[in-house]
Amino acid sequence: MDATHVYDTPPEGVAEDWTMPQNWERFSAEDHARWNTMVADQTRAIEGLASSAFMDGLGKIALGDNGIPEFAHFNEQFRAVTGWEVVAVPGVIPNAPFFKMLSERRFPVANFLRRGGAQDYNDEPDMFHDVFGHLPMFADPTFGEFMVAYGRAGIRAERMGMSDWLGRLYLHTVEFGLIREGDELRAYGAGLMSSHAETLHALTSDSPRRLHFDLPRLMRTEWPFDTFQPTYFVIESFEALLEEMETTSLRDVYDKVRDLPLIPIGEAVATDRPYDAATA
Repeated sequence: MDATHVYDTPPEGVAEDWTMPQNWERFSAEDHARWNTMVADQTRAIEGLASSAFMDGLGKIALGDNGIPEFAHFNEQFRAVTGWEVVAVPGVIPNAPFFKMLSERRFPVANFLRRGGAQDYNDEPDMFHDVFGHLPMFADPTFGEFMVAYGRAGIRAERMGMSDWLGRLYLHTVEFGLIREGDELRAYGAGLMSSHAETLHALTSDSPRRLHFDLPRLMRTEWPFDTFQPTYFVIESFEALLEEMETTSLRDVYDKVRDLPLIPIGEAVATDRPYDAATA
């Protein structure tokens, strides 16, 4: 992974809470035109593949024809629709401020834009990933509540030294999650919504393993960061996902998994419950 926007301490120009000015004026006319093209291309590409919640949210927040959103103005509409706001950050930030932001209904957005287009591979989450991939889902109130609950759980996990385990929940749901809608699978994770190629891989390829949501299994599942995921987890609904966060004792789950080996990338275990659309 050639990511360069990963930080342990705030770089110059970034506040102690990891927020920073968006400096919207520094983006060029070419950047804005490329943004418009990426949004249009990706919107077309995910039709019939994205969850209904994502597509509904995409219609409720303005990402389209006016270039890169200027957060100072964008937040007025985004708050009205979702109850959340976005804040600019330099890139991937440490767990503690990330969890705190989520618990406060603030979503951090990387303040740089990939060089290629929407269909090009990008080795780290950029502004397009964060805005197009993540923000439409916040228009679903249940998903928004899940994210708040996740942030609060993250604050507790930091104190317990269990952030890596909880982080895999985020990875396998918020980033690469699949959901059952009727008798079909749809994608909702931001890593899929901002990558047409991986969305097709996740939903149509015979190679990945698709499993019913299983929190202990999910927390033990290692993942690749430089290729498509070999294992995806399917939820039944966002209500079920929120209920998992609100009613499950994460401390008990941590106690169950902490001394077990991690499941290597792409491997199966005897207790796996493969998702079969024909019998789901």
